[in-house]
Amino acid sequence: MAIGKGRNSKRSTSGSYTSTVTTVVFVALCVVGLWMLTSNSIISPQTTTRTSTASSFSSSAADRLFSKPADRKDPPVYEDSQGDLPDDAIKSDETKPLQATNDEDEQKSQEDQPKSEETQNVEGGEDNNGKQEPEQETSGENKNEEENPPEGKQSSAGEEEKQQENEPQVTEESSEKNPEAEELTQQTKDEQSNENQSQEQNQPEAEAEKREGESQENSQESQSQITEEDQQQRLQQQQEEEQQQQQQQQTQEQEKSDMSDETLQQSSQPDSQETTSDEIQQKEEPQQSQESSQTTDEDKEQMKDQKTQSESNLQEDNSDQESKQGTTTQDKAPSVSFPGGESSGIPKESKESKKSWSTQADQSENQKERRKEGSDGTIYGYTWQLCNETAGQDYIPCLDNEKAIMKLHGRKHYEHRERHCPEEPPTCLVPLPEMYKTPVEWPKSRDKIWYHNVPHTLLAEVKGHQNWVKVTGEFLTFPGGGTQFIHGAMHYIDFIQKSIPDIAWGKRTRVVLDVGCGVASFGGYLFDRDVLTMSFAPKDEHEAQVQFALERGIPAISAVMGSQRLPFPSRVFDLLHCARCRVPWHVEGGTLLLELNRVLRPGGYFVWSATPVYQKLNEDVEIWKEMSALTVSMCWELVSINRDKLNSIGAAIYRKPTTNDCYEQRKHKRPPLCKTDDDPNAAWYVPLQSCMHRVPVDGAERGTRWPEEWPRRVQVPPYWLNKSQMGIYGRPAPDDFASDYQHWKRVVQKSYLNGLGISWSNVRNVMDMRAVYGGFAAALRDLKVWVLNVVNIDSPDTLPIIYERGLFGIYHDWCESFSTYPRTYDLLHADHLFSKVKKRCKIAPLMTEIDRIVRPGGKLIVRDESSAVGEVENLLKSLHWEVHLTFSKDQEGILSAQKSLWRPDTFVASS
Repeated sequence: MAIGKGRNSKRSTSGSYTSTVTTVVFVALCVVGLWMLTSNSIISPQTTTRTSTASSFSSSAADRLFSKPADRKDPPVYEDSQGDLPDDAIKSDETKPLQATNDEDEQKSQEDQPKSEETQNVEGGEDNNGKQEPEQETSGENKNEEENPPEGKQSSAGEEEKQQENEPQVTEESSEKNPEAEELTQQTKDEQSNENQSQEQNQPEAEAEKREGESQENSQESQSQITEEDQQQRLQQQQEEEQQQQQQQQTQEQEKSDMSDETLQQSSQPDSQETTSDEIQQKEEPQQSQESSQTTDEDKEQMKDQKTQSESNLQEDNSDQESKQGTTTQDKAPSVSFPGGESSGIPKESKESKKSWSTQADQSENQKERRKEGSDGTIYGYTWQLCNETAGQDYIPCLDNEKAIMKLHGRKHYEHRERHCPEEPPTCLVPLPEMYKTPVEWPKSRDKIWYHNVPHTLLAEVKGHQNWVKVTGEFLTFPGGGTQFIHGAMHYIDFIQKSIPDIAWGKRTRVVLDVGCGVASFGGYLFDRDVLTMSFAPKDEHEAQVQFALERGIPAISAVMGSQRLPFPSRVFDLLHCARCRVPWHVEGGTLLLELNRVLRPGGYFVWSATPVYQKLNEDVEIWKEMSALTVSMCWELVSINRDKLNSIGAAIYRKPTTNDCYEQRKHKRPPLCKTDDDPNAAWYVPLQSCMHRVPVDGAERGTRWPEEWPRRVQVPPYWLNKSQMGIYGRPAPDDFASDYQHWKRVVQKSYLNGLGISWSNVRNVMDMRAVYGGFAAALRDLKVWVLNVVNIDSPDTLPIIYERGLFGIYHDWCESFSTYPRTYDLLHADHLFSKVKKRCKIAPLMTEIDRIVRPGGKLIVRDESSAVGEVENLLKSLHWEVHLTFSKDQEGILSAQKSLWRPDTFVASS
């Protein structure tokens, strides 16, 4: 090199002096080469853009999981946050945060040693190409050959051969690194080769040394000039990058809504590989024309190769690469990018918004004390055993707690049918019925189910003559009848409509509560009228009636009208129904009927189809008199009494008042009005009270107006959502509602329906384990599914909003077991549930509960913090679930899994 020759020219002509100086120069050159190797190994921040898959993921596993057609750029995925992503939101593990890298660059620009001209060319090339980021090692090598300065071309043939021999050994992980780092490393090798050549060419002749001295002086002057130019170029380039990054942030909001969910659609697991890359390309629109240039033909071929490789290696690399796929901590990021395009739970919940929302835990009295300790450790390989309970395959922990039931002082108010959860949630698994089969799909399941899935015949023996249920070969069949509608539910439903046309099934009346539902045929056939019915009945001598309903694909829970409020908000149901529901409404001051008054919307109807309405037996006549007096004192208007001649029954239909005038004009103030400090929405373990809550009269208060007709009500923010109130995610509440709905529509359409390998024809019963506004359920409304929205008791109380939009749900605490039979749900959706639950209780019992209520072959979708997703994944694997997809990025993750038929061989020792 010129530098080496320049220094050698200063030595004397004596051989010993020449040898000494040569040694010193060689050592100095080694030090310089080492310095350049270490300083240039830093990956330049400008090579990482928001449009590149290669820099977003920390290993090649991301390409195998979520490979894309090569003729398009990746969208900035998972942007349900309405805020801007930070600059380092999509960097790989090897890439330093942007700010830190910029600081290093500024410091280096002031140092003595400049970067080589090669680095300038690479950076300038990227800038001119609109920050196009190379996605393959080949493209990086092509750039190196085109842009290397003359100094870099002096590498010997031996060095080039050595480099070519080493290229096939490059691992997939190294291929993901920035091509600039590879070019800088090659430059260092070239320089070292040139240094060796310069030493061999040293001659002792004074004339040559003199010429070399002159050459060194010229080189030093040229090098000094390059240093100044390099500093100016780097500063100018940094300013340009900052401007480009600001432009990216300004356009991020607009790009997110259209480009976010396409990646996961193409990265489905092996079960959904029938969708070809060409078909996916036709469905996707070109994105980010302002940020990325056209992908080269060579890159397209390489991306296709990656697609082929991903299909073969997807399953084995799913779990191994999870920890490698981006773990950069984001202090400023309101959301992160995922392969599905949507965010982990839309924007982060605003801390300020929590001050505007009460929780069910805050509202409810007499709450059960919970365990506060969580568990952060993984328990992969947990030893599972079968539950050894009297209920066997139908075990419901909070309803079959025999020890707690035996300690009850009385059963007059059906306390033994209410929830009594064990102090320590169980971690045993419920056994499967022998000869269990995949459930019959909807709508065929409404008429018949497999006998071996719910092997109970008592109800068929007792109620078969009323067309409840019959045993027909290997099926249990449901003729569609009931105690009050032996000749079919549809005729009975039409009979009610004709009695009161204002009911208007599926338009004005959308959400119904069916008390004492039996096998829920009433609710099952109301689906044909576009009505959603919450059916409930106790777990009593009517063996497995709610289990029959759920196996048929009809919404139902196990509950009882007992001593506590139902787990619903006040004023949410459009219509209440009781057909021979065996509830003594008239006793004890009408306490139970007053509970129905609490949950009935002002102006809503109560349909009572029972023998006191149309029979003249002494007992029936007496009950009718007491019921009439009670309803009059409650200001319920009897609007219709009609007889159904076909079924030989009658129905009385009452209407709840919309004003407080009647309450004030009553001669006898019984039942009394509730105290002003009694919260009608408090419903978690709250004792019943024999009082009535006033009807709201303020025009901006919930309950003063009837909701919009269905289906408009599902997408329109409730009139009582105030813009002055901050929503869950920090915006004004109506805007928050609309944003949440758009987000989940995008997630469902672009990710869930095609990207998770779920066959939605096999999905009927769905639960959103942590609902906010009900956006997930609303996005699924066009499918033949129903979604039970669960609002956690320690979350903002948004359940009234869910009912207002024509959906339904329930309050629950996931530190306890849910009130449903085993094997009753096809799909559970948990959005940021586990990270919140683990602050109060352990995850292992919750996973046990999920395993209990999901059917074999059922699915689980988890979106949460990476640590929580990893813990869930380990537990699922120990339960022998099939984990189809798991992805983690920037401390956020998504997981999709399917339950198998596996059960352990041993039982828990009986206590």
